Amino acid sequence: MANVVVVGAQWGDEGKGKIVDWLSERADVIARFQGGHNAGHTLVIDGKVYKLHALPSGVVRGGKMSVIGNGVVLDPWHLVQEIETVRAQGVEISPETLMIAENTPLILPFHGELDRAREGQNSVAKIGTTGRGIGPAYEDKVGRRVIRVADLADAATLELRVDRALVHHNALRAGLGLEPVDRADLLARLRAVAAEILPYAKPVWKLMNEARKAGKRILFEGAQGALLDIDFGTYPYVTSSNVIAGQAATGTGIGPGSIDFVLGIVKAYTTRVGEGPFPTELFDDDGETLGQRGHEFGTTTGRKRRCGWFDACLVRQTCAISGMSGIALTKLDVLDGFETLKICVGYDLDGARLDYLPTAADQQARVVPVYETIDGWSESTAGARSWAELPAQAIKYVRRIEELIQCPVTLVSTSPEREDTILVTDPFQD
Repeated sequence: MANVVVVGAQWGDEGKGKIVDWLSERADVIARFQGGHNAGHTLVIDGKVYKLHALPSGVVRGGKMSVIGNGVVLDPWHLVQEIETVRAQGVEISPETLMIAENTPLILPFHGELDRAREGQNSVAKIGTTGRGIGPAYEDKVGRRVIRVADLADAATLELRVDRALVHHNALRAGLGLEPVDRADLLARLRAVAAEILPYAKPVWKLMNEARKAGKRILFEGAQGALLDIDFGTYPYVTSSNVIAGQAATGTGIGPGSIDFVLGIVKAYTTRVGEGPFPTELFDDDGETLGQRGHEFGTTTGRKRRCGWFDACLVRQTCAISGMSGIALTKLDVLDGFETLKICVGYDLDGARLDYLPTAADQQARVVPVYETIDGWSESTAGARSWAELPAQAIKYVRRIEELIQCPVTLVSTSPEREDTILVTDPFQD
């Protein structure tokens, strides 16, 4: 059986939570491999809504092992609170069902304070960060001054790591007009939360490789979307980690040869939260309609999402970079009732035709989308679970997307409900 990586193929918010949850029924292990609690996944199961941020989407299914990998940056206090919230909804979470990589970096309170202070004082251009400390935590990881889960187990090591971090951060805080970090209070808080986090700490790389050798089916869950990747996204309006499929290997400690199928999650139109270029963004009634029908508000921040037509150029680009084997097309039902639909098939840049989004920020700002118009459909696709239940014109729209992005459709999602899914091919089947 195959091991599957699920990644967002746009700017995030593509509906990964539902798809991962749907696929997790076929998996034995579900692993988060990057990002932090800035990601938000909403699951609707039997009418009950679960909002997850740090926990893998597989936790709502019994009998599965959920993994937080070393590629994640983890706010331990947020995780404890999220575990309590999900438990209150009737979900069992224990060290037998959840493990955290020992080398996972921690997000500390001063990371969030630094994040928000920078954004508040940035007079040049705001990045649109969630202010939760994800970026500063990744900076500390690369700067070799982060505190990791394993450090919580030894008092002397923990103090050494805290002191190293504070030399850097207190200097930064002075420049931003912030008070120095209260060392004693931080250490006390870390010692208190250690008892709640350490029972989940495991050598994830070892256990993941053992699971692979034992023939277990592993589902790797990404956060955000490929267009927010630190290297290949619309820089600098990106997240602080690699989001693309290759990160699944380094973010969990398993070799890239263990990945058999890459599934890209693609919304049937395009949305974006926060700042940055967005070639197909709509500012008219069609854009408002997409936002209202799609309930386009961020799971984590509640911010209104910007909406636009489907951009085949961008998705073709992200399919190539992540080596996608197929896509899951979500929110097709939001397009019900549109008389006509538009698909971006290229860009005009100062009179030149491009079939990709250029890297340079000034060129990204100047590209003009070239559209192809396709007839819409008046019938409802909501809740469809087979091709036979879809209007012919909706099928035509899906097939045209396949042609333009040069990647087959594996799944089609027609509502937030888990079972309202059309399976074309099973990603877990060799």
